[in-house]
Amino acid sequence: MTPSKLPGLLAAVLLSSSSLFAAPSNLTEDQARHLLVRSGFAPTQTEVDRITGQSAQRVVTDIITRAKSARPAHPAPDFVSQPPPLAGRYLKTKDEQQAFRQQQLREGFEIKNWWMREMIETPVPLQERMTLFWHNHFATSQQKVLRSQAMWVQHQLLRNNALGNFRILLHAIAKDPAMLVYLDGANSRREAPNENFAREVMELFTLGEASQGGGYTEADIKEAARAFTGWSVDRETFRFMNRPNFHDNGSKTLLGHSGNLDGDAALDAMLDQPAAPRFIVTKLWKEFVSPAPDVVEVERIARRFRNQNFDIAVAVKELLLTDAFWSPESRGSLIKSPVDLVVGTVRQFGFSYSDVAPFALKSAQLGQNLLFPPNVKGWPGYTDWINATTLLERKRFGEQLFRAVEPQRDAKLSMAMAPDAGDDPATPMGKMTPRAKMMAEFAGGEGKGSNKRALGVMGREGVMRVANAVSSIRFDPDPWLALYGGHADREPSDESKARLTLVMLASPATQNIATGTVGVAYIRTLTLDPAYQLK
Repeated sequence: MTPSKLPGLLAAVLLSSSSLFAAPSNLTEDQARHLLVRSGFAPTQTEVDRITGQSAQRVVTDIITRAKSARPAHPAPDFVSQPPPLAGRYLKTKDEQQAFRQQQLREGFEIKNWWMREMIETPVPLQERMTLFWHNHFATSQQKVLRSQAMWVQHQLLRNNALGNFRILLHAIAKDPAMLVYLDGANSRREAPNENFAREVMELFTLGEASQGGGYTEADIKEAARAFTGWSVDRETFRFMNRPNFHDNGSKTLLGHSGNLDGDAALDAMLDQPAAPRFIVTKLWKEFVSPAPDVVEVERIARRFRNQNFDIAVAVKELLLTDAFWSPESRGSLIKSPVDLVVGTVRQFGFSYSDVAPFALKSAQLGQNLLFPPNVKGWPGYTDWINATTLLERKRFGEQLFRAVEPQRDAKLSMAMAPDAGDDPATPMGKMTPRAKMMAEFAGGEGKGSNKRALGVMGREGVMRVANAVSSIRFDPDPWLALYGGHADREPSDESKARLTLVMLASPATQNIATGTVGVAYIRTLTLDPAYQLK
């Protein structure tokens, strides 16, 4: 199947249905897997078995309760507890500035690795799913913020409020140093109000585009910009600082509210608009249910969301229990993000590894570089994940991953490096054997863009770390295939083939698998089917 035909694969599932499919009182195995895939990442069979037979109401309530109280499983990177470094502009030489920048990027890479490990190993994937959702909603890039500690602080803010109160989260993110730097609010003052945050907080964070029912005007944006003046960042501590002398104390009129409005009053004025709960619920619908929201259901859930004072958990629970979520039309209607694809594959098959760095790099290579969204709009998602290049790379991911675990004499990439590989980070991989090249390709070491820069910044020690991490990836096919009546060295039976298809694909396979395909090769071939990209 060509990439251009992939949307056609989705066309059938995007058609609305008049049938109602209420949340089941007795989850089948297939329904249990659907719930776990959508509320987290591709689950293990043990996770599916644990909730099969229970009511959807009970399971959804339990998933949300556990996610709200979840805590990270792994300690934070060491650098986040250290005093913030001087900003690059205070450094005297270009070498000092370059060293500062590279250090911040290396620390950012550690944050990505930490988060990737949490997503793969967490027992409560919904918290990670929601943290990722808000990272994309309140998109902020380290490319501009640079300071890794600020990105960490913002990440913890999103994590701690992922299923909390949207009003509290909105007020907090508006004062977040990383956001203030990213959208130029830190230098906004009464004589020169910066409109960037004022515009984006309405268009992208609370109300949606004005032309699509947002309910605000250019005059509202200008008034909001005046309200946010004075919110800044302390240059020494890199924490939020309110500078009253920079604030515009004049009267303002914003969305029907008048007076000496400050930033908090401006945000509350936005949340008072009917468009606000509708906009958030619509985005959550596209995250959990389908790319085509049911306007009637969205309005119903939005009212409940608003009446419960913007309790995010209430909205998520309603969405996971709505008829549309359980309708056959929703199955396979969403395209896996790169994080979905990478994390889900590692979780579902139980890959072992020594370091998650290759998985973070692979996600970036496929188009979702954590901490580096493309712009303030975040990753657009859905069909934008798929083009001629990314579909090919996605299919190669499964090919590379399962072949990387096959035993080879030159299994260690570090041992495959030629003696004259050199120490130049611009060409970190040097001369390699064919297997080493394949493993480097898996890690993105031969690619262009962010991964190549990341590996260069890491230096030779970091490159070798990634190389050895790739070589440590393992998968034991026998116990995994045995769960579905298969065997590593035999072609699956017809019954086993049917189970493997249901377990791995959210919609019917689009390609036939050649007779005689056995074990790991059969699994690998299923990952090449375009349907493997759906959820």
